[in-house]
Amino acid sequence: MEPRISIITLGVSDLPRSLRFYRDGLGFPTTAKEGDGIAFFVTAGTRLALYPFDKLAEDIAPGVKSSHGFSGITLAHNVRRKDQVAEVLALAAKAGGKIVKEAQDVFWGGHSGYFTDPDGYVWEVAWAPNQTFDESGSVTL
Repeated sequence: MEPRISIITLGVSDLPRSLRFYRDGLGFPTTAKEGDGIAFFVTAGTRLALYPFDKLAEDIAPGVKSSHGFSGITLAHNVRRKDQVAEVLALAAKAGGKIVKEAQDVFWGGHSGYFTDPDGYVWEVAWAPNQTFDESGSVTL
């Protein structure tokens, strides 16, 4: 097996709402239309990271493991500049997302914050001082 993740599929409770959130709110490119039954979004690429469950839950917000639970998975969007973390969080909030951790300097030397989409999927928006981006826009850490 080649070390690649091709598609991450999120199970959503309201496909038209989620399509609007990602397409219209966050600006993810797609040819999907309401009524298609599924939506695929074009992205620059993915990476997979492993991090202890309890530490990741605590990093998002104290108590995140409560009644609704934390799945142990976050999606990440790395940005090129530190100030873009707050900009992307504001974009997500305007689109209907919920900010669960404001942009802030973090223990590992970067700057990050978290939001949830309308179905509660957790996204980290992060800037890392040593990251670079290749020509496709994929991050190299």
